[in-house]
Amino acid sequence: MNLLDATSTAAISLYAMLSTAYKSMQVVYARPIEEPSTSAEPIASAQWPSVDVIIPSFNEDPGTLWDCLESIAHEEYAGDLNVYVVDDGSSNRDAITPVHTAFARDPRFTFILLRKNVGKRKAQIAAIRRSSGDLVLNVDSDTILAPDVVVKLALKMQDPAIGAAMGQLAASNRHETWLTRLIDMEYWLACNEERAAQARFGAVMCCCGPCAMYRRTALTMLLDQYETQMFRGKRSDFGEDRHLTILMLKAGFRTEYVPTAIAATVVPNKLRPYLRQQLRWARSTFRDTLLAMNLLPGLDRFLTLDVIGQNLGPLLLALSVLTGLAQFALTGTVPWWTCLMIASMTMIRCSVAAVRARQFRFIGFSLHTFINIFFLLPLKAYALCTLSNSDWLSRGSAAKATGKGGKLDAIQDPVAASSPRESQENEAPLRRHNLARDATRSMAYDGICTDQ
Repeated sequence: MNLLDATSTAAISLYAMLSTAYKSMQVVYARPIEEPSTSAEPIASAQWPSVDVIIPSFNEDPGTLWDCLESIAHEEYAGDLNVYVVDDGSSNRDAITPVHTAFARDPRFTFILLRKNVGKRKAQIAAIRRSSGDLVLNVDSDTILAPDVVVKLALKMQDPAIGAAMGQLAASNRHETWLTRLIDMEYWLACNEERAAQARFGAVMCCCGPCAMYRRTALTMLLDQYETQMFRGKRSDFGEDRHLTILMLKAGFRTEYVPTAIAATVVPNKLRPYLRQQLRWARSTFRDTLLAMNLLPGLDRFLTLDVIGQNLGPLLLALSVLTGLAQFALTGTVPWWTCLMIASMTMIRCSVAAVRARQFRFIGFSLHTFINIFFLLPLKAYALCTLSNSDWLSRGSAAKATGKGGKLDAIQDPVAASSPRESQENEAPLRRHNLARDATRSMAYDGICTDQ
């Protein structure tokens, strides 16, 4: 056995042992537990906490924004619900004005227009500082909420020790391409394995941006730290959700996952935007993993294994693949042990997921292994080497504008901005787009199972 073969075999064997221990415990801890009923009596509307929904929007498709706002308008919540839509200097403001106009008729909706693009974080903070509800629900502008999301998250937040809670994510455009199908399964695994296991110990490491609720008292206490996050002397302009979650944990609050609070969000349907997204997430993960290291001694040992598995595991896999490829290129021999281990571990994981989700389609998630090996592993290496960079971001102007701050212009009644006839003409295509809403919702929530 030559050096390359020995290195590849050792690396993949270590990866297999680490991954087996990590994933096995993850599946065990991810199993749902019976929660005590909060109350057998219905809750009066006056007893529900007030909720502010914050929706930052930048160059969003008008139809997508319409579906997002309509899903929130139809939330079945008995308490006070107010919605703050922040347009972060969109260049297509003329196209989305009819959406603002239509929903501004609902007194619960407030629209804030930023003259310049300042980035998602500052857009969120602009609305948070204007609002005053007991709970704050961050929602992405391309996300549709199930009608009971606010109720289920608010019930979870009844425990004052909980600072944040997230819902389960699905891809609203799941059936669009082969990639969206894989991403939808990836979201299911991330929510119902990783987040569900972390929630067993009250320490979800990232309450995802499309649907995450925060306690205002905790959020207000951490807002300055959230706004002024720095990394190597530069203002941070991505990874908002992960950083805010880590701040909550460092402040001593629990962070939770509610699998029955379902939100469907638009995911990339092509490889290039998907890789840009993954690069941002990889940099955010590496940055905030350093911040989270001090938390680990006070948390359950599984969470230490979780961090090791997520960070050391890809390194071992990358080493085994690189040495295996080098062995094949230099000696012409195939690293069969490496190939066999990767294939067998992939099929075992996908089979377990198919059983837990009760959906045979998860066998097809094995195709994601090729994306992981040939695209995501090199991408993570690049992210690790360029942690201070902000290139490949989805908002090209956001990085330039960060820290400058845009002047705010609040719209209480955008209806006055256009005549009734213009409003009716502008809303017509949106109504036609909205006819497909129910079909989209059905597609997004179809087949979702949480092991209940």
